[in-house]
Amino acid sequence: MRIVLLLSAWFLSFAAIAAPSDIATLDRSTWPEQLTSPTLFDVASRAEILMFARVLLDTDAMDEIALKQHLGLRTINMAAIDTLRARLWQRLLSNYNFAQQSCDQDASFCFLVEDLATLREEAGRLTLDENSYYIKWAEPSRIFHAQYLDELLRKAALFPQTSSEIARFGDYERNGDDLNDRLFLLTFDSAANITPDNTPWLTEYLRKSNMNGTFFVLGKDIQARLAERSVNHLQALYSGQCVGVQGWEFRSHSHWQDWQDSVRRSVDLVKGKLPENYVPLFRPPQGQRRGDAGAFFRNQGLQVALWDIDPQDSAGRLNPEQSAQRTLTLMLLWRRGVINFNVKQDALKTALPWLITQTAQSGIGWEDCRVAFR
Repeated sequence: MRIVLLLSAWFLSFAAIAAPSDIATLDRSTWPEQLTSPTLFDVASRAEILMFARVLLDTDAMDEIALKQHLGLRTINMAAIDTLRARLWQRLLSNYNFAQQSCDQDASFCFLVEDLATLREEAGRLTLDENSYYIKWAEPSRIFHAQYLDELLRKAALFPQTSSEIARFGDYERNGDDLNDRLFLLTFDSAANITPDNTPWLTEYLRKSNMNGTFFVLGKDIQARLAERSVNHLQALYSGQCVGVQGWEFRSHSHWQDWQDSVRRSVDLVKGKLPENYVPLFRPPQGQRRGDAGAFFRNQGLQVALWDIDPQDSAGRLNPEQSAQRTLTLMLLWRRGVINFNVKQDALKTALPWLITQTAQSGIGWEDCRVAFR
């Protein structure tokens, strides 16, 4: 049994850590163990859960004035922030309960957590001794979770004026909350850039790996493919995969006058040309959509497909290794969810194989795209 402690002084500077431009990433080589068994996945998961809980505990003490200053925003939606913080605590408690089921096999980061109050207590007094086996991980992890939490808080602060994946508008919107523990769904956005197009490489890689994912395509991209190649070629390209829509072009669907036509045209095209692959899902570009669109999506028989885990591979500010390691850290933290990669970023060709290799023996599963969101 390894005894885990923590230097509380680390957290005194939390409010000064993350600038608005920071994107959280964590060098996984600071973690001393490979995820070569479900038990070791749980050890790493408990560690990330407790560290995130520790930094979340610090923000709970911030009032509206302090949060505005901390996030660098003039106005914030305090109700949305409070809702987010409550939801995060409930998710952390649920995840820790799953992660502590293997404590009889390895007691690292195991504490008697029976309810939310005891989770908060244990997170509040978490300390790491200088001789701890995990000491090299602790400070980088703290910084990661402080920055990542700021990402979430900033989105909540701006919601719903700036809509995002941070919250749902109704039961017609889905993310990874309904997945079982240790299950993850791969999804791939088209994004705005035209090249590179890694779809042929990616679909072949997934088929060879006996895996699949959900591809959210732009109507104009499918139209362009059909202008160059046959329908049979298009169907062969997406063989074994699921295809949803992201609209006719990659632009915000929250203030676009023709957003409904964008969705309908894309659905008609994809459903007509890829009937075996089509799934009735709409992925809003950048998560931006209207809050009063529920009736439209229900009438169209569509669900809005959001996500929980963002590799941040679209902005080009993280290299492939950083994107992959960020994704793995969030998988350990949330233990289930929808991963949102960008198919038009070359980082994907490095990040995805690394991620699958790192988790091959960890006991996680990859959800079949044909049963997800049902």
